Amino acid sequence: MPSPVPTPGAPCWIDLVSTDVAAARRFYGELFGWDYETGDEEKYGGYVTARKNGKQVAGLLQKDETQAGVPDAWSTYLRVDDASATAKAVETHGGQVHMPPTEVPDQGHMAIFGDATGAVVGAWQPREMLGYELVGEPGTAAWHELHAKDYAAAVKFYQDVFGWETEVMSDAPDFRYTTMGSGTTAQAGIMDASGYLPAEIPSHWQVYFAVEDTDATVERATAMGAKLQDGPSDTDFGRVAQLADPTGAIFRVIAGPADEQTT
Repeated sequence: MPSPVPTPGAPCWIDLVSTDVAAARRFYGELFGWDYETGDEEKYGGYVTARKNGKQVAGLLQKDETQAGVPDAWSTYLRVDDASATAKAVETHGGQVHMPPTEVPDQGHMAIFGDATGAVVGAWQPREMLGYELVGEPGTAAWHELHAKDYAAAVKFYQDVFGWETEVMSDAPDFRYTTMGSGTTAQAGIMDASGYLPAEIPSHWQVYFAVEDTDATVERATAMGAKLQDGPSDTDFGRVAQLADPTGAIFRVIAGPADEQTT
């Protein structure tokens, strides 16, 4: 599960692009106990940093006119040492550069890519802002998972572009899964989604948030306008549910062994 100090290539940050940041602040603030700090409009475009127990855990950003028609979504960012070199590697290995490396004043450089399967993934080259400061505790990111329609291409892409050292967790016909790292030190996972993702849904990353009680979290979330999409169900890693927030952004929550392994 995630380390508080991400290694190169590992998830280091998450953010939400939302059609209604004010509503998102209320929803996640109540659900996960987040407080917020809004960045300077001119310098940072009003980027909102979410904090849990005083430590930064996520970002929120208002969708602009250039993103009309794009669903609200959570994004995972992978830590890189050189965003420009990563962008070149992305193109070399069959991906796309959706947003070239861009300097965030004083904080670092960010970029948005499409991987070889079409999934959107961010990259972060840190300066002052190293990434999230708290993981695996209730109300924070616990796991990052790529649902890939071309499983083999996805694994090779993240090995080649982000330097992942991978381990095959399962290679059964109905459950193929590879992790970055191994066992309890794994940083992220890639799942073969070719058998269950419909044609209209592309490969995509999903963020799991640790919670103390999955069922209680689902009850609170749905009472605030979220929609339950799957679960709650028990897995070898904890009790999991998939939700869409009030504007449609998908996320998962997990309680049990998974969040115990991240402490």
